[in-house]
Amino acid sequence: MPTELEELVEFLHHGNTQIRQIACENLVGFSSTHPNLFKHHQLLPVQDLKLLVRDYTPIAKNALTMLINLSADEEVLTNLADDDAFLETLITKLTNIKEPNADDVSMLFANLVKSDKMKRLITLKRKVPELVSTSPNAMDQLMDCFVKGADGALNKYATYDYLSYLFADMSKSKEGRAYFTSRQEYDNIVPVTKLTVFTEHNSLVRRKGVASTIKNVAFDIPFHPTLFSEDEANLLPYILLPIAGPEEFSEEETLTMLPDLQLLPPDKKRDCDNSIIITHLETLLLLTTTREGRDRMREVQVYPIIRECHLHIDDEGVREACDRLVQVLMRDEEGGTVGQPRAMQREHDDDKRVIELF
Repeated sequence: MPTELEELVEFLHHGNTQIRQIACENLVGFSSTHPNLFKHHQLLPVQDLKLLVRDYTPIAKNALTMLINLSADEEVLTNLADDDAFLETLITKLTNIKEPNADDVSMLFANLVKSDKMKRLITLKRKVPELVSTSPNAMDQLMDCFVKGADGALNKYATYDYLSYLFADMSKSKEGRAYFTSRQEYDNIVPVTKLTVFTEHNSLVRRKGVASTIKNVAFDIPFHPTLFSEDEANLLPYILLPIAGPEEFSEEETLTMLPDLQLLPPDKKRDCDNSIIITHLETLLLLTTTREGRDRMREVQVYPIIRECHLHIDDEGVREACDRLVQVLMRDEEGGTVGQPRAMQREHDDDKRVIELF
């Protein structure tokens, strides 16, 4: 005999709107505490929730919240990610500039991308959404939502910040990095260059996802010249500014620093999240893979910025990341070392080991 909760789950597909709404409201909490409740009858409750995403706004929001929670379950995740019709429903809602639940859809996407099946987003083509994008490619459309929609500029109900987590996971694969490093036909822009401007955005979620995406892209060594080029990605100032504080440097050090890093105001603050600073430091370490990269970073005085970061952040992870980077930058090309401050002379066996986030 079904329990009261099991009976409540069955009301998710009731013909009466008010009953469906009451069922959703009462089941939201159980989607995180009792996920198996929604896996009965070959995931029939999950199928109901996928349909409810298209229901009236309050019902749809609760349905999305439940799917966000339930997607932590591998079986549910596979079911959601493998459903082409459901994927189209989500993208349609996300690219609708009047959709009140667009941020909830973004959060669900951030979870769905944990499935390898979501790689098909890279090649998926669909109808061009008016006022959002001119590209038929799904990834371009999501990128345009993220870039144009920052701070509610595209949809007053949404910021699309959680799409940065989708990008971070996508960029961990070879296919994903190929997308972020390839100039797109519809706007003649390399996607990753659209993200760099958000490294100092006020949204922690957006900064974190963007930092991880950039770091993953930096695994593509042949793309490094584009990342360094001032006429292309011009990446260095965007990842150094979140690391930099208000410290003053000597005239000799300042003279060859990047213009954006010279004479920073006295109220300049580093990123408040140490994990983001570590991610940027790991990106810089990846950029030292080539001789050209190391020479460029020495030329623009990256070391003094890292030195001050090491001195002013009392966090073991940050300091270890600084140490790894400095050991590479201060090592001459014959294998010796010059001028390292005592605080950064510890040896690390894993100087070049970088852990991908997300």
